[in-house]
Amino acid sequence: MPTIQDVARRAGVAAITASRVVNNSGYASQDVRERVLKAAAELGYVPNTLARSLRSRKSHTLALILSDITNPFFTTITRGVEDTASDAGYTVIFCNTDESEDEESKYMDVVLQKRVDGILLVPAGGGERSIQAAREQGIPLVVLDRRVSGAQVDVVRCDSQAGTRELTRMLVSLGHRRIAMLTGPASVSTAVDRAEAFCDALAEARLSAEGLVFYGSFTQSSGAEMVRQALALRPRPTALFAANNFIAIGALVALREQGLRVPMEIALVAFDDLPPALVTFPFLTVAAQPAYEMGCQATRRLLERLAHPDQTAPVEIVLQTEVILRASSGGPLEG
Repeated sequence: MPTIQDVARRAGVAAITASRVVNNSGYASQDVRERVLKAAAELGYVPNTLARSLRSRKSHTLALILSDITNPFFTTITRGVEDTASDAGYTVIFCNTDESEDEESKYMDVVLQKRVDGILLVPAGGGERSIQAAREQGIPLVVLDRRVSGAQVDVVRCDSQAGTRELTRMLVSLGHRRIAMLTGPASVSTAVDRAEAFCDALAEARLSAEGLVFYGSFTQSSGAEMVRQALALRPRPTALFAANNFIAIGALVALREQGLRVPMEIALVAFDDLPPALVTFPFLTVAAQPAYEMGCQATRRLLERLAHPDQTAPVEIVLQTEVILRASSGGPLEG
C-alpha cells in the first residue's frame, strides 16, 4: 500500500508538503497541489484517517440520535444534518430510539465509546441523562426539535405553540366549538407545548378544552386509538387537531373505519406536513416545520461548538412554522 512518502517522492516534494495537500490542512501552491494530487491518484494512495484521528484526537464523525427514523419529518431533518456535515468533512452515525429513553441511553453509551466529535439529539423524554453523559465526556451536544427544561445546552427547534395557536384559531373562526386535541406523550415537550397552546387558544375564544385533550404517542396506531376515544364523547367533536403527521394518518384511518368523511362530516388539521412523494393529492391543513433547515442549523451550531470549544453560553434557535390551508379543514360550519 503506497504511503505519503511514496506520493511525495513521485511529486518531487517533501512528505510534510504532500501531507498538507492530501489532508487539505495547509497552504500549497496550485502547481504543487496539482502534482501531489496527480501522484496520489496514480499510486492509488488512500489517507490513513484512523492514524490521523488518533494524532488529532478527532474522528470527524458526528452522531445523530433520533426518536423515530420512520417519520418523514425526522428523515428530512436527517438529510439536513447529513448534507451540512458532509460539506464540512464529517460523516454521521445514525441511531433510532423509537421514543425509548432506555434505547437512547444505550445509544449514548455506544457513540461516546466510539469517540464521536459531537452529538445531535432528539430526546425521547427529558434528555437529562444523555446531556449529562455527553458533558462528563466533554463531547458537545445539540438538542433538536424539543425543549429541555433547565439544561444548559444548545437547542434548535420550531415554535410549536405559535403554529398550534394559529391552527386552533382558524378552526374556531370556521365555527367549531368542540375541537379535540390528539397529542403525544406527556413526557415530551412538543406534545405538551402543543396541548397547552391549543387550550390557550380555546380559552382566548372563551371555549373549554375540558375532556378534549388526549395524550398518547406520536404514532399512527395511537392516533387511531385517540380518535376512537374522541368520537365516543357526547356531544361529538366537530374537528380534530393531530399533534403530528403520524397521529394524523392514524386519525384518517380511524375516521374512515367509522364512516366519517373529512372534511364534510368532521374537520382535521395537523402539526407537521407530509412530503409530496407520500401523497398524490395534498389534503391536510398543517402547521409545517422547516425540518431540513432545522437539521442544517443544528449541525452548524454543533460545528461552531467544535471550532470554538471555549464558548459557554448555550444558544436556543427557534424557527417559525408555516400554516398551509388545504381541504381537510373544510369551510365554515353551517348553522
